[in-house]
Amino acid sequence: MKKIFYLLVFSCMILSSCEKALDEPAQGVVSGEDLSTPENIDKMVIAAYSALGNDHYTSPYSSMWPYGSVRGGDTYKGGDGPGDLSEFHLFETFSLNRPDNALLDQLWFRLYIGVGRANDALIKMDGVAESAYPNKVQRQAELRFLRGHFYFLLKILFKYVPYIDQNTKKADYATISNKALSNDALWTKIADDFRAAAKDLPVDQGDQGRVSKNAAKAYLAKVLLYQAYVQGENNSVSGIDAAKLNEVNTLCDEVIASGKFSLNTDYASNFLSAGDNKPESVFAIQYSKDDGTPKGRLDYGHALNYPMNQEYGCCGFNIPSHDLINAFKTDPNGLPLFTTYNNTDAAAALDFQTSSFDPRLDHTVAKPGAPFKYKSAFVFQRSWARAPAIYDAFASMKEAVLPDDPSFQKVPPFIGSSKNWAVIRYADVLLWKAEALIELNRPFEAVPLINQLRNRANASKTLLKNASGNATSNYNVQLYQPGVNCNWTPEYARQALRFERRLEFATEGYHFFDLVRWGMASQTMNAYFNIEKSRVAHLGDARFTGGRDEYFPIPLNQINFSGGVYKQNNGW
Repeated sequence: MKKIFYLLVFSCMILSSCEKALDEPAQGVVSGEDLSTPENIDKMVIAAYSALGNDHYTSPYSSMWPYGSVRGGDTYKGGDGPGDLSEFHLFETFSLNRPDNALLDQLWFRLYIGVGRANDALIKMDGVAESAYPNKVQRQAELRFLRGHFYFLLKILFKYVPYIDQNTKKADYATISNKALSNDALWTKIADDFRAAAKDLPVDQGDQGRVSKNAAKAYLAKVLLYQAYVQGENNSVSGIDAAKLNEVNTLCDEVIASGKFSLNTDYASNFLSAGDNKPESVFAIQYSKDDGTPKGRLDYGHALNYPMNQEYGCCGFNIPSHDLINAFKTDPNGLPLFTTYNNTDAAAALDFQTSSFDPRLDHTVAKPGAPFKYKSAFVFQRSWARAPAIYDAFASMKEAVLPDDPSFQKVPPFIGSSKNWAVIRYADVLLWKAEALIELNRPFEAVPLINQLRNRANASKTLLKNASGNATSNYNVQLYQPGVNCNWTPEYARQALRFERRLEFATEGYHFFDLVRWGMASQTMNAYFNIEKSRVAHLGDARFTGGRDEYFPIPLNQINFSGGVYKQNNGW
């Protein structure tokens, strides 16, 4: 479905001209009546889809890397120093962030554009009979999925947001508080959209980019997993809802049993344009180039995240942290070093042979002297780093493509590509089920699920070779064998699951939100800062304040626009 998102459906113009021009039909203006035809409503659905990839490098929300990876300690902000996109530096250090951070306001606005497009299309759809619009029920389900997605992002970023749907009168918008719904009730509203979508979406879609029944079930499982962790006003987790965990388990079983998905044989396929829409992709944002538009529908959310060598040229953001790199170490049994991985700094020494590592390290992190993105002759150099004295000389690779890749496109001075970005992979489904089982005190049932990912990681070494044909690191990753190489207690299982999520989705924008869901953000981030401050000076002011920093503040502009109807988050 690369093409369906890339129509410019509507363009609004303010026309000023002489009196004679007032007798002419307005150009570029679409009336509400014109939009009420099935053909134009279908275009409104496309416009809602297009909002998925309409993020910008100053407020990305495709992979959420500034909010989930930088704030989660997987990556440093990067760029030319703390003053380069300084708003992201405030995110990274927490203690310096403020409610008047302009990029928070921009992020809020852009996500509500997505909500608004879905609502506007649903309103128009309500006025058309199914007999005149045979796709009506399916398109309504698609729109509810999309609206649920945008609200999910708003929820994990800001916790309390105003909930507006197609039944809300526009005259009432100004009266709706972001605290009108409780934390739990807001989760339920979001879950309801995915329930409706799962009910009415088809199993298969003719256009690959359109959402499916199983995508909706998977997203519903994700929402319920977040909702299951009962969270108070101070953002601490006070319990876990077993009923919701059981539903997560059931939904994941249904997605698995559908037979529509499987892990890609090689982990690399998830991050290559040639792997777009392969069996591991459950829900992905579709991009395009050479589609008849001036620059295509490119991935601008990652436009800053390329090295500074001449083949790219900009901009060195989203740099893997030493902590993350060290987390890929394994013990002699090929298992993670949960508590001791950071005792020695392989990243500082650039020593990837003395210790052993999970191969996913070299799918994730570009290291000096190692091939970049699987091309043995294209070797990442320290000189490719933009500010090595501040952020060291590594780079994030998952979002990048090679300069000779068909999806690559320069948009000077930035970089774009038409490679998909997966929002939900089948690996997510396996680990959500494993997490639910562990928290339901059924930890041994989680072992084969986690081991599927570890087995795939072990098999994903073919592309990780230098020009001499040698492996770029010393690899050793093995399966969990309870009673043989580990003692699979409930606490050990929980630790294994949480570590597996970090390694599997490193730099993809998830980690911080996992920490908040588990109620361990404050503990984890302050422990990270205590060590990482000795390695990189830009974290000198960093400090996480529990009960506040789990969520962004409600943007001050939004509170002002609401006339005080919106209330600020706890601690801000």
